[in-house]
Amino acid sequence: MIPSLVILAAGIGSRYGGLKQMDPIGPSGEIIIDYSIYDAIRVGFGKIIFVIKKDIEDAFREIIGSKYEDRITVEYVYQELYDLPEGFSVPEGRKKPWGTAHALLMAESVVQEPFAVINADDFYGRSGYQLLFNFLSGISSLAGTEFCMVGYELRKTLSDFGDVSRGVCSCDPGGYLEDVVERIRIFKDGNAAVYKDESGRSFPLTGDEIVSLNLWGFTPSVFGFIREQFIEFLKEWGTEKKYEFFIPNVVGRFVKDGKATLKVLESRDSWFGITYKEERENAISKIRKLIDEGVYPVKLT
Repeated sequence: MIPSLVILAAGIGSRYGGLKQMDPIGPSGEIIIDYSIYDAIRVGFGKIIFVIKKDIEDAFREIIGSKYEDRITVEYVYQELYDLPEGFSVPEGRKKPWGTAHALLMAESVVQEPFAVINADDFYGRSGYQLLFNFLSGISSLAGTEFCMVGYELRKTLSDFGDVSRGVCSCDPGGYLEDVVERIRIFKDGNAAVYKDESGRSFPLTGDEIVSLNLWGFTPSVFGFIREQFIEFLKEWGTEKKYEFFIPNVVGRFVKDGKATLKVLESRDSWFGITYKEERENAISKIRKLIDEGVYPVKLT
């Protein structure tokens, strides 16, 4: 079974003010997602599934998807606010998406093999895709419940320009996840970090912590966990306008309940994104360095 790659891209247009406004970081006009797909194809992934919003489909296919449709199987699925289980409806005034776990659930109909999941606008580095591909290629049963994630040292994922959100992981001696806690306001503090809770209190972090950046490896059996927990989420929070249903929440729950295991594979690469406009020059510099080192060609396609 050749693994597939699910790319969560439903929010990409709104974050950038439209797809055409996405800033290139590569010397030939490449954006972050181009490097992700390049890495995925060269390590062996066999299919790409884009999770997008229906209203950006035409622009997405033209600007991004069309570049790959003659190189790898490409499918599209859609995350919409109204796509809810029977008996639930969108509360009045809600515009915010339901979150990454809901986005992933939209891919259930087109995934029949082990698969990886990534964010569209995060740069993870080649080693993360290789680790995922190796793990997923060794899965013998689609009903299996041994999953994985690629984790990064917290200090390699921080921004010089503001706070970030990270799933901070706790692992057992064998490298299996015991818990993941979403910290939503983490700030760089020298070579370490601090995070602030909802009341504004600060707590130190060493920077050595392993964090999740939505780089996951699953079998299709995970969709059952997501559907079950999404119904519970909607019963408790479905009338709220801003609460979201995140993949780390699902993972933390099924691990704690003993329903599945999750191996944490540690990447030595540095992550980067463009959460803040000031980060673009940093991203350009890092890509140029990787090109100079021979990791990427000057022109990807």
